[in-house]
Amino acid sequence: MSEAMAPFRLIRPASLDEAMAALAVEGAQPCSGGTDLLVRLRKGLLEPAALVDLTGIAALRDVVCDESGMWVGAGATLATLARNPDLAAYPAVIQAIDSVAGPTHREVATLGGNLCQDPRCVYLNQSHWWRKSNQFCLKYRGDTCHVAPKGNRCRAAFSGDVAPALMVHRAQIELAGPAGARQMPLAEFYNEDGAAHTALQPGEIVVAVHLPPPGPVSEYGKVRVRGSVDYPLAGVAVACEPTPDGLRFTLAVTGTNSKPLLVDIPDPLGEDADAFFAALVKTVQKAVSPQRTTTIAPHYRRLSVAALAGRIARRLAADAP
Repeated sequence: MSEAMAPFRLIRPASLDEAMAALAVEGAQPCSGGTDLLVRLRKGLLEPAALVDLTGIAALRDVVCDESGMWVGAGATLATLARNPDLAAYPAVIQAIDSVAGPTHREVATLGGNLCQDPRCVYLNQSHWWRKSNQFCLKYRGDTCHVAPKGNRCRAAFSGDVAPALMVHRAQIELAGPAGARQMPLAEFYNEDGAAHTALQPGEIVVAVHLPPPGPVSEYGKVRVRGSVDYPLAGVAVACEPTPDGLRFTLAVTGTNSKPLLVDIPDPLGEDADAFFAALVKTVQKAVSPQRTTTIAPHYRRLSVAALAGRIARRLAADAP
């Protein structure tokens, strides 16, 4: 049975300045497509005093491509981006977008919302009465993470598809808030804490993502229970780029940690390809930290995401010029 949402005020700013003023009010929460946020509202995980609807701000929907790369507004919908011919130069990004939820979700879900979506956990994404019967949890009203009771941080898993694909293409994220605008590598935007997983400060929102000019070839793949709609149990983006030393790989993983994780592959592909890819698989296995945040065993997710990374890297190497 659906749970009633707590009452809130709806504010619809027409400009970024108006949005900043609205978000300065205590308890205000930004909202755009709402595909993640409305679920949290209905489950009682979020009770904002006001929702600030960003969909009326045209500047947040802009997508610009020039010699410096691409500027992608945070308010652009995933469906719009999937149809953008310029973004096709970043294959993993398009593949990640196409794997998010279902087609109707992508018509309203936005890039900014996907990057900021709340981490997920089987102890959190339940009804209010279920969570209450378990004395809540560290992320919501409780003082214990049921996944890791002896720890001091939330282990809920970040399950966004698009972030790792952008990360392997060296994306930067632009934020705006009361203190002005700032920019950082997307990988630095995230924290390894399910209760505070982004660098967003109070009143701050994501404005855009900047991608450098196209360079590496890339691919994104995910492991999920069903072939569509589901969040990734584990997902991996791989980029491959020729250098004077040989082919170099950049990997980023989602669904295993409380943040999307860049995995360092320091050496280029050498003459012994089998040894290189075996080492790459082992590196991914050691880098990720899947926990009991889903109904699927953590060890299965660890092995499957590493195997998927190895298969994608081999494919990219085989197709490299």
